[in-house]
Amino acid sequence: MLFCNACGGILIPKKSGSENHVECRQCGLTFDEEGIEVSISDTNTKQESIDVIEDSESLPTMEAQCEKCDNNTVYWWMQQTRASDEPETRFFKCTECSYTWREYD
Repeated sequence: MLFCNACGGILIPKKSGSENHVECRQCGLTFDEEGIEVSISDTNTKQESIDVIEDSESLPTMEAQCEKCDNNTVYWWMQQTRASDEPETRFFKCTECSYTWREYD
């Protein structure tokens, strides 16, 4: 965490055009000093695809009905697909036809 030299406020990353800099939350001063590495990432972007685990044999199984082939045994796993303050998403994969679906809490 970086602090403002003038008032001691917290410096937060900002982007103006293609330039990255840090700005004080308290007094508004902008710093673009050498030696400060600023990295800004867009936290509002949605993940386009979810990586499905291919090594099914190492996953636990449970009883649940596949909607495609009516098989009663599925592999399952949990994965964080949304913000960290949201619950994980539960995934299921049929042991027979490999149909994969998800369940949200």
